[in-house]
Amino acid sequence: MGDLSKDSESMAKAAPLLRKAPHHMAKPLREFKDASHDLSALGALGALMSATDDVREGMETLSKVASQMVDEWHDEAKLMTDISEAFDVLDLLLEAAQGKKG
Repeated sequence: MGDLSKDSESMAKAAPLLRKAPHHMAKPLREFKDASHDLSALGALGALMSATDDVREGMETLSKVASQMVDEWHDEAKLMTDISEAFDVLDLLLEAAQGKKG
């Protein structure tokens, strides 16, 4: 029973931290997205390689994937919170069942 309580506490602490992770990505991701529309940062290299469209597409795809990852982190954080709460309830039920036996 104590293990469930420890697991629950650990998940309850981890979920808010996971929710905060995207905040650290917001500014760099916004700058990255902005840069995908202004490929002059690549200068002559982009022109020489004639890869401007490919680079832009790749940057936009990477931005979308990063956004999806943030959504997934939020979903996982919610799941961790739900599991933590379920462990708390299960721990109480096990204690009550053991109390009836004792």
